[in-house]
Amino acid sequence: MFFLVTGASGVGKSTVRKLIEAEIAGQVAVCELATLGITPEWSLRWRHQAVEQVVQLALQKQRSGIHFLLCGDPVPPGELYAVPSAAELEGIQVCLLDISPEKQSERLTQRGDPSELIPQHVMFAEWMRHHVSDHRYRPEVIINGGWEKMQWDVWNSDAVTRLPWSSQIIDTTKLSPVEVAEKVLSWIRCHIHVGRSGSPSSGCV
Repeated sequence: MFFLVTGASGVGKSTVRKLIEAEIAGQVAVCELATLGITPEWSLRWRHQAVEQVVQLALQKQRSGIHFLLCGDPVPPGELYAVPSAAELEGIQVCLLDISPEKQSERLTQRGDPSELIPQHVMFAEWMRHHVSDHRYRPEVIINGGWEKMQWDVWNSDAVTRLPWSSQIIDTTKLSPVEVAEKVLSWIRCHIHVGRSGSPSSGCV
């Protein structure tokens, strides 16, 4: 299973990863784009290529019976599903960490992010909020100027009428980092258990 924990800047992705990594060691390999060992450009095209590299790593783990978690980067599920190798993954589960605009701005200010960039982060959080529940909402945000090898038709075509991914949304606005980590950990463990039992996954919330 490939687990994607995503969200805009300031929602707590990196903190969650640090809090749960030891808890899932041995069962789930954990990664973020910065640990790939390649020079980051932080362009849309670079991110698409980096996500493809992550999926290649996940496929290696998959062959060894190990699950995979990408957590710490603002990767929309539409990008993950569209990278060339994603079709080889045995399963994908998405968790969006969400946050109110006011709390997000407060967190970004406290950590020293440039004030002129904060409105952009807030707008991206708003877009992600729509994207995870409606794949038709402004797809150009992640398509225009992206990597030419992306397979956008897997979700961005007239033939796709249903939401291609299932997602869990956790509002982190009023939660402590530990509380968020506990919810994410519970979500991961539930899907691992479901995968083994073959039971429906609707209860993994």
